[in-house]
Parts: sequence; C-alpha cells; structure tokens
Amino acid sequence: MTTKTNPGNFFEDFEVGQVLRHATPRSVTEGDRAAYGALYPTRFAVPSSAEFAASVGLSPAPVEDLVAFHIAFGKTVPDVSLNAVANLGYAECRFHRPVVPGDTLATQSEVIGLKQNSNGKSGVVYVRSTATNQRGEVVLDWARWVMVHKRDLEAPAPETVVPDLAPAVAAGDLIVPAGLDFTAYDFEAAGEPHRFDDYETGEKIDHVDGVTLTDPEHMLATRLWQNTAKVHFNTEARPDGSRLVYGGHVISLARALSFNGLANAQLIAAINAGAHVAPAFAGDTVYAWSEVLDKAETPAPGVGALRLRLVATKGRDESMTLRGEDGKYAPGVLLDLDVWALVPR
Repeated sequence: MTTKTNPGNFFEDFEVGQVLRHATPRSVTEGDRAAYGALYPTRFAVPSSAEFAASVGLSPAPVEDLVAFHIAFGKTVPDVSLNAVANLGYAECRFHRPVVPGDTLATQSEVIGLKQNSNGKSGVVYVRSTATNQRGEVVLDWARWVMVHKRDLEAPAPETVVPDLAPAVAAGDLIVPAGLDFTAYDFEAAGEPHRFDDYETGEKIDHVDGVTLTDPEHMLATRLWQNTAKVHFNTEARPDGSRLVYGGHVISLARALSFNGLANAQLIAAINAGAHVAPAFAGDTVYAWSEVLDKAETPAPGVGALRLRLVATKGRDESMTLRGEDGKYAPGVLLDLDVWALVPR
C-alpha cells in the first residue's frame, strides 16, 4: 500500500553532500511586518518607520531582519527538522541584503555533517542553508545543526563528519546594505542617544523587561513562518506532553527586549554563533541581557558595527552570569546568541 503523505526525514535518511531544495517559496508582505510587531515588543526605527528608513538610505523600508531569517528557516523544517528532538545552534549567518515587502524567498540546504548520538536513538545533522529572492540574489545564508530522531534504531551509524565552522564572521566580511548612511541619523526619533563610541568592549547591558511565553503566541508565530516541526504543536510529540517553544521565537523576544539599551542597533549584519541552551515552554518569563564583545568600523558613512552577545534567560538574572565556575551555562540561560549589529557612529 502506497502513501502520498510525507513523514519527514529521519537521521538515517541524510547523507553528507545531499542537497535539499525546500518547498514552498514565500512572499513577504506588510502583514508580516504587522504580525511581527504584534508578537514581539519590537520598536527599532528602521523597520518601524518608512520615513526613518528612507532618511538612512533604505527605501522601501525593510522588514525586521529576523522576519527574513524565520521565513527562510521555516522553509527548511519539513526536510531537515520535522522529526527533530531540538534545534541546537547556528553559525556563519550573514544577512546579504534587506528584505522588503514584495520579495519572495526560497531556500536550499546542503548536508555538511552527520554525527550519531551515543544512545543510537538520534543524531545531529549539520546543514548549510541559502535563501534567495525572486531575482536569485542571496538574502542570507547560515549553518545550523539539529538533533533528529532515528526511524530505525538498527540502522547503521554513518561516518561521523563534523564541519569546521568559524567561531565568528570576520568584521571585514560583514555586508552593509547598499545606500545605508547614518550621518544624518535622528537619535530622538530612534529613542536613545547612545552611539558607537558610547559602548565599550566588555560592557554588559541589562535590558530589564520581561515577557511571559504563552502557547497561543508561540504557536501562532511558528505557523506564521510555516515551521511545521511537530514538537511545537503536538502534545504527543514529546514524552512530557509539552509544546516546545520554537527557538526562533525566543531569539525574536530577546532581540525585541534588547531595544532598551540598544535601540540604535538597527540592523543585524550577522549571527556568528548561537546555542539554544535549554528548552522554553509556556509559562516561562523571558528576560535578556547583552555583552559587547567587539567593535568594528565599516566603510559605510556614519555606520559602525558592534559584536554583541545576546542572552535570554528564564527569569531575570541581574548578575548577568553566563557560565558558572564549572564552565557550564548558568541556571536559567535559554539562549546564547552572538551577533554583529550596525549602529550609528
């Protein structure tokens, strides 16, 4: 008896070098901008105001960088992580150009690594994904790794291949959007006076505010990005009967919360690395803090780049502690995300 339904790929279905062309392309609309703002407490001026975006050389106004990331990421889920235990991390993500309403995004992935877990029940799949627009231009590309269930526990383990991924995107490899110019930047309209020189390497910023997760919101967000991973929706997909909050939902919450103290970090240029340290569930209250890891100049007028560690926690940690003396992540840490952001000089 044949079936027309797609059960998704399991760990033993992947091969290094395999190329996956993901369905279906998705067009970005102003509705995505509005829905994103309804889901997350974001107030960054460039994606919020067409007038502000035009004043810094971006017209039409782009949507939030993470809108593009979520849409592109969501395309990969049916082929890569439909049967995931959890998404584990990201690396080498570069945003090549802003995405505006009317753009249509499509994504393709290549399997770049495999490693079966010692329990023989699952394994880690490494992929490099590339999203392009309707003109075939690269919008963003990134590597990620995800733990995926095995269908057949007796299936032999593949040869272990763990890709060598850069710890960070080099400052010189950052792509600044064409036309971006912060020389006439309106700090009052943006909401804070802090510019590039006001931040020091090693400085930590407590973003103060918190948001309590709910099942309806995180499921709505995940559906918005057409992410079909079972663990986010189906209470039968996990032994504990809980819906796992999509890691990207936590990323967007943390990014939005970072406005308080980093309102002028207008655009994300790269995600250097990222780890979903612990699962998040409805009822958890998410807070965030940032650490300035590095600073760099860019060739664009009035534009600098800050390398920031963005940390999301379950409950507020005023001490802003990432790891304990044993080197392990501190209790409550949900997300450890390393990004480059573009700010006015």
